[in-house]
Amino acid sequence: MKLDILAFASHPDDVELGCAGTLIAHIAAGKKVGIVDLTLGELGTRGTAETRAAEAEASAKVMGLQVRDNLGFADGFFINDKAHQLKIIEKLRQYQPEIVLMNAIHDRHPDHGRGSELVSEACFKSGLRMIETTDAQGQQQEVWRPKVVYHYIQDRLITPDVVVDITPYWEQKMETIRAFKSQFYNPDDSSPNTYISSPEFLLFIEARALELGHAIGAKYGEGFTKERLIGVRSLFDLV
Repeated sequence: MKLDILAFASHPDDVELGCAGTLIAHIAAGKKVGIVDLTLGELGTRGTAETRAAEAEASAKVMGLQVRDNLGFADGFFINDKAHQLKIIEKLRQYQPEIVLMNAIHDRHPDHGRGSELVSEACFKSGLRMIETTDAQGQQQEVWRPKVVYHYIQDRLITPDVVVDITPYWEQKMETIRAFKSQFYNPDDSSPNTYISSPEFLLFIEARALELGHAIGAKYGEGFTKERLIGVRSLFDLV
């Protein structure tokens, strides 16, 4: 299955917080979109790997994703090496996305920046013919390099290079976040409180989206940083 956009995340719920509105907007426009989570988030204080997997699947249904995979890397301990890069290259060649979205270049959680670097390097190497990979049937995969890659913005504020208007899809984005019932504010949950489980954290997510939306004359926005200059054929492509 060829995808238009493939988003990578160090943990299930990274995409929901950082760029779910953008994915939903493109799905609504008829694009094929998928997510690959690197880990199960098994080190999280609340929930379990099993509950987070179920929550990720529920969120995927809200978004209308074509596919959601999990590579099962070790939460907190995966590294940027050949073995991990090859697993990502296999997914890039399997789904052949035109656009790849990935974690913030640096952030509060060290897995985010590390995952960003890992996926970014794999995106380049996926286009090298001398790196051979095989699919699930043992057939050699064709090389593939996405046209562009962007990093979504997470906890730490990074000045964006691009902001996407997600105003029509704000409530649906919030529904994807609420799908992770074990992770975010739930007055009926007696699990230990965490940085992201307070009601104030969800207010922060909305405030960030309001700030980015305001910057482009919209109500809600999601920001991204680029790795290379953005090229257009017409200035009207930027309107």
